[in-house]
This record gives sequence, structure tokens and C-alpha cells, in this order.
Amino acid sequence: MTFYKNCLGGELSLVKTGDTPMKAQFPPEKHHLIINAQLKSGAIEISATDWHSDIREPKQGNMMNIFIIGEAYDELRSVFDKLADGASKDFFVDLKDMPFGTFGQLTDRFGVNWIFKGDKKQ
Repeated sequence: MTFYKNCLGGELSLVKTGDTPMKAQFPPEKHHLIINAQLKSGAIEISATDWHSDIREPKQGNMMNIFIIGEAYDELRSVFDKLADGASKDFFVDLKDMPFGTFGQLTDRFGVNWIFKGDKKQ
């Protein structure tokens, strides 16, 4: 999340599982995990969490998608271009206007999937 803070700017807050009222629902060995990471930067806000599941084996990229929803195309473009540095070309969709607005997606250099949605470029 520090990398994403460097791309987006803003303020990052991290909450460990053991620091929440839900800690009793998790074994002590998971209390150090982040239950919520929240990054706020201008009109963009993202949240993420560490992998807490014991049901399936985590693999890079299969654990989550991060959505960035914004209004201003220029703001989305700037963030998209930074995250695209070193991104996989598989499933890469550059920002483009769709009937519902601007859309794009990529898998960054860490294997994290990002989906962008915003107002049309106009």
C-alpha cells in the first residue's frame, strides 16, 4: 500500500486484525494481518485487506481486485499511467470511453488487479 500511496498521494491508514473487536473471530497468529488499509487521495479512495482465508491457497493476483472510481479523466489517467509502469500486458485495457463512462484495467507489477471507472473523457 505504500507503493500505491506513492502513486496516488494522500493519507494511508492501516488497521491490524488484532486491534479490532473482531479479533476473537481469528486465531492469534492472524492478529498481525491488516484487516483494513484505506488510502484517500482527492476524489480517489481505495481499501484493501490482507489474506485471512484458510479455505483456499492464496496466489498472487487471485485474492482481490482494487477498484478506482473517480470523476476526472485526467486524474484517472495520471494514476493509471503510474500503475501501468511494469504492468503485465495480459488483461491490460487502456482507459477508454464506454457507454457507461471511462473504463480501464491492468495487473500491476506486483500482480494486483486494478479496475478503473470514471466519467467519460469528453
